[in-house]
Amino acid sequence: MKIFNLICLFWVLQFRCLPAGGSEERACPVQLRFRFRFPLCLGRERFNLFVCLSVCLSAFLSVYLSVCLLEMNGDESGESNPEPEEFIALEDFTGSGAEQLSFAVGDRILIHDQSCADWWWAEVEGRYGYVPSGYLHHPDAEVEDGWQDEEYFGSYGTLKLHLEMLSDRPRTETYRQVILSNSTALRGKVVMDLGCGTGIISLFCGRLAEPAAVYAVEASAVAEHTERLVKLNGCEGVVTLFKSRAEELNLPSKVDVLVSEWMGNCLLFEFMVESVLCVRDRWLKEGGMMWPSSATLSLVPCQADDDYSQKVEFWENLYGLDYSCLQPVAQEEFFSKPKFSHQLKPEDCLSTPCDVITLDMHTVKVSDLEKLRGEFQFTVERRGTLHGFSAWFSTFFQSLDEGGPTLELNTGPHSEPTHWKQTLFMLDAPIPVEEGDCVGGAIILHRNPVWRRHMSITIEWRKKSRNEAAFSEVKSKRFPMWR
Repeated sequence: MKIFNLICLFWVLQFRCLPAGGSEERACPVQLRFRFRFPLCLGRERFNLFVCLSVCLSAFLSVYLSVCLLEMNGDESGESNPEPEEFIALEDFTGSGAEQLSFAVGDRILIHDQSCADWWWAEVEGRYGYVPSGYLHHPDAEVEDGWQDEEYFGSYGTLKLHLEMLSDRPRTETYRQVILSNSTALRGKVVMDLGCGTGIISLFCGRLAEPAAVYAVEASAVAEHTERLVKLNGCEGVVTLFKSRAEELNLPSKVDVLVSEWMGNCLLFEFMVESVLCVRDRWLKEGGMMWPSSATLSLVPCQADDDYSQKVEFWENLYGLDYSCLQPVAQEEFFSKPKFSHQLKPEDCLSTPCDVITLDMHTVKVSDLEKLRGEFQFTVERRGTLHGFSAWFSTFFQSLDEGGPTLELNTGPHSEPTHWKQTLFMLDAPIPVEEGDCVGGAIILHRNPVWRRHMSITIEWRKKSRNEAAFSEVKSKRFPMWR
């Protein structure tokens, strides 16, 4: 009605109101409660036409603006878009204020409005609010290479990484001992060495046992060297090289044993394990053997005096100048991601380590790898400072002979060092601890939904002093590896 009255006022101004009793007064054809004098050059019919057009125009504009207002109100209540688009969260996000929604990496989020470039109106588990668009990925959007295969296989195509792995005596010797201790049971068996690299495990099989065949599978450019090594070591009659990715593999037959060195930092990083599981489901005979047969991820609360001193305390005072304002910046820059290849000293362990995640390689599914959670509770064994947590893995190789020994490759601080060493997760602030204190919580491994070789690790923790009845408030920190 406001628009209607404004248009009527427009016509009033156009046709000029007369003083009462004027000789040229005319009654308005609609009940506007105004009296007009129109120009002598404009007849009554034309006047009536103009007024009717103004009424129609005002009615149209009123309806149009009412619809727009309804849509705007619908947007604010989260009910505007009947067909919202689904996006996937790339990272965790904690909203600030009632209007922002919090979510975790991998969550599926319904987007109702994208009119703003940076903040979208969204729905998460029945809650409405704004979410940052940069944290989201459309499942149908093309990623140039979510597996980063060109980079991944390129890194294994030169000798640099193979030098590091073959120089790792505990790693390589464990696989050698597995083949040697099962040499009799391997006689006549078909073995697959997936991701064979330079072929060291395949050559162990060919030289130390008498298998019917060994299928050595390698996708990187190093395979051309592997072929020469097989011939040089006289194993070409037993070892057959397949230059293929695991998903495109075509073998003459299924295998009795599937062996692979697939482990990465914190056990799963790079997720070669997915290729192993896919090959297992397709090519391993029923009742066949997986080496490793199982794997565990271990965790311990620890001190890291050197790392904290060199990276954070360093900024307190430099050459008589106060640089302490850079300490929070250093904390974020150096400790927001985990530290790979950390050599944890046994004396820096504040408690007895515990296994937080276990994988049975015969039964674990690819879908299980999307999110893994493990609980922990430690009793502090000596006075010190809790700077963070350290993690490592162990793998176990079951014997082909019933009752035979199970061999172990342990990458922890109490074993001979390997090229993996340990992974350090630094907290934002050191926590003083005393003997008898309890530290409980959980570790969550969350696979990146887009960059499939990456993951994030979230550690939740809380502390209870030995003289206290209840734990402190739960705190958490997320560490991307690497995206």
